[in-house]
Amino acid sequence: MRDFIAVEDRALLERHGLADFDALWALKLEAVDEPNTERGGWSSVYRLDLGEAAYYLKRQSNHLTRDLAHPFGEPTFAREFRNIQRYRRLAIPALEAAFYGQRRQPGEHRAVLLTRALDGWRDLDWYLDQWAQLPDAQRTAILEACGDLARRLHQAGQMHGCFYPKHIFLRATGAAFETRLIDLEKTRPLLLGRRDRLKDLEPLLRRARAWGDVELRRLLGAYLGGTGEVHDWLRRLARRRRDKEARR
Repeated sequence: MRDFIAVEDRALLERHGLADFDALWALKLEAVDEPNTERGGWSSVYRLDLGEAAYYLKRQSNHLTRDLAHPFGEPTFAREFRNIQRYRRLAIPALEAAFYGQRRQPGEHRAVLLTRALDGWRDLDWYLDQWAQLPDAQRTAILEACGDLARRLHQAGQMHGCFYPKHIFLRATGAAFETRLIDLEKTRPLLLGRRDRLKDLEPLLRRARAWGDVELRRLLGAYLGGTGEVHDWLRRLARRRRDKEARR
């Protein structure tokens, strides 16, 4: 895979001498969290501020995933980058890539993924923590935005796989909210119709404990386009949740 540099970011990266893999790999930064050391390697995330723009720089070594197409493994960032680009082609709002590259050398497989920071955005968990204090109009707008995001995702034939509050980012635009999805590594095509759609939605509803029946109906109304199926979907989601909890 050739290195990818977004047209919108190339000039800025070039001005800072960061428009190539080796420069981004060698950059000295402090990680924003503990390295992920699963899969036999490591993976870390860093914040990169370049004056007028901010990014998150992700670097990994021997942090591989294997499937039929890649029996010997490929960097997990490769899959995430492909999904970021797929979401962009399908007009599903999500994080945006500025750079991607990978390198092989004896005993090591490295990868770099640079994404634009979502400064000015907040994840849904932030809003859920103060849900009771939010004005009714704002709560309604958030629910409708989340329902619309799920609808756009599934209408595009994609299943997120980790459709959790912490992976849904929102930004107020007047009386409405824009949305973006992050953490796209587990995205896959919708293969089983409504079953996959329910599987994608149930974790969101289970984790959004601040939402009651009225909120769930509002979100599903936006997701289903105002059809009369809301009650049936609520029933199916509740059953899936009970089944999942019974297996624990």
